[in-house]
Amino acid sequence: MTTSGMQKGSPLTLVLMVASAAIGGTLQYGYNLAIMNAPTTFIQTFINETFLQRWDIQLEDYQVTLVWTIIVSIFSLGGFAGALIAGPMTIRFGRKKCLLLNNVFLMSGALLALTSRAARSFEMIILSRVLIGINAGISMNVQPMYFGESAPKHLRGAISLSSAVFTAFGVVLGQVVGLREILGGESCWQYLLASNAIPGFIQLLTLPWFPESPRYLLIDRGDKEACINALRRLRGCEVQSSELNEILQEQAETKGMRPKRPWELFSDRSVRWQLISVIIISSAMQLCGNDSIYFYASYVFKEAGISDDQIQYVTIGTGTCEFTACIMCNLLVERKGRRFMLMGGFLLMTIWAIVFTIALSFEQYVSWMPYLSMACIFTYILSFGMGPAGVTGVLPTEIFNQTARPAAYMIAGSMMWLNLFIVGMIFPFLVSGLSEYCFVPFGAICLSSALYIGLFLPETKGKSLSVITSEFHKMNFKGQNDKSLELQTQYTLGEVCLSTAL
Repeated sequence: MTTSGMQKGSPLTLVLMVASAAIGGTLQYGYNLAIMNAPTTFIQTFINETFLQRWDIQLEDYQVTLVWTIIVSIFSLGGFAGALIAGPMTIRFGRKKCLLLNNVFLMSGALLALTSRAARSFEMIILSRVLIGINAGISMNVQPMYFGESAPKHLRGAISLSSAVFTAFGVVLGQVVGLREILGGESCWQYLLASNAIPGFIQLLTLPWFPESPRYLLIDRGDKEACINALRRLRGCEVQSSELNEILQEQAETKGMRPKRPWELFSDRSVRWQLISVIIISSAMQLCGNDSIYFYASYVFKEAGISDDQIQYVTIGTGTCEFTACIMCNLLVERKGRRFMLMGGFLLMTIWAIVFTIALSFEQYVSWMPYLSMACIFTYILSFGMGPAGVTGVLPTEIFNQTARPAAYMIAGSMMWLNLFIVGMIFPFLVSGLSEYCFVPFGAICLSSALYIGLFLPETKGKSLSVITSEFHKMNFKGQNDKSLELQTQYTLGEVCLSTAL
């Protein structure tokens, strides 16, 4: 950008950039989780009719459930693939262009879903879910990176947590659009599955007008003038020398250093406990069973005694709970700290899982127990939004340095998507097999996660990366003297304090 008119901007530019990126980013993740609940019965009928028409085979109930589970859960494998290719894409194309190119997967998947009914092919739905999963996997990794590299220091925490807010908003939006009165009816389910193209179109129309990540422009491309122009537009004023000097110093520190690969982190003792923490907490975010409520909300509420006619309206309340909780987490996380919010969220989820199990066990004997069950689901989701949903995605940026962070995000994203796939595959069978005890495994995982966080995860609120690193040093090199630490660790205190943080 060379003209003075194009260099002008305002703080509103940053807000609008966040909205544009998130509408086609993490909002899609939440939206595509939620829209699969409404057409459950209709797509299962479609699967059965397709088998009958092609091969004159009448499927058993468990066979239909298996095919439906594959359709729902294959989204997670697509997300896993997306998480793996997100890193190389951002390096080659940049943050903004990567988000724009990512819409190719989205539009292709939407087109397959739209035409699947006319083609009498449930396989097209499966392929559609894979492509949309790839889209979600890429955006879940690239969007936080884009936000963190574009936001000023004092707004990085709030803007990074906005990803969770947009995810929850996507869930609510998907639940509303999935009402029978809108697109959740029998005649419209193919349009519902393809409706995710609309946020993608909005992003394609709006995101090109916003600047690329300033840090990417300077550190990766070496274009100082483009970096200054981007900062000027995003800040709405002249660039502060301190901010530009920080980016220049980081460029100098990372010159000649290549980003670490994921497998290199597993053999690097200096990041052992950081890596263990990210793997455990990212896995627990999915293994706690919260997203399963959105995948199979009708199953859960039937177990809670809610009538079929009321289920679609009750599920909107679940999304609204998480949306509200994520906003509250955004407001509280800088006051209470990451560790407190995470541990408190998992402990509350453990309590509600126990109460939920008791309520389901006595719903045949006490008339008001179904309502207690429903309340437990709401409080379970509320507790999830207050802690794990908002804080988990921030951790890799706060406990890894610049060279290790991309690989850490790939590992965290891979664990999240793999565990989401596992839970999505086993949850309907868990409900049918354990019945009223279906949330006992999830409660055990929540309790174990809370104990791990309380015992091993340091607080990161208000601390520089060098201070956080020194705390992990004591764990990574326990029992060794300081001289050995200096020789073995790749993190040198005082050199990484200016690394990028979300």
